[in-house]
Amino acid sequence: MNEDYKAENEILKQRINELEERLKKYTCGKNHKKYYENNKEIVMEKGAKYLQKLKEDNPEKLKEYRRKAYLNRKEKLKNLEKEKVENI
Repeated sequence: MNEDYKAENEILKQRINELEERLKKYTCGKNHKKYYENNKEIVMEKGAKYLQKLKEDNPEKLKEYRRKAYLNRKEKLKNLEKEKVENI
């Protein structure tokens, strides 16, 4: 009984590793980085257009995004200061 569980566990671990390898191809591949390096201006232009459209259509959503970004920056700075104090 115990050996059956161990064998099944090993099989499942192998399956997980296979799926993680496949997932890497889609999530952190070199093609994504290469695309953004080659099309940097196009991507930036699309982002600017999106922000302009958002500014016109839904300014409240833009406010929400900016506030969230501000709070994240603030939290990040606080964490960095804590780390500096702890390292001293």
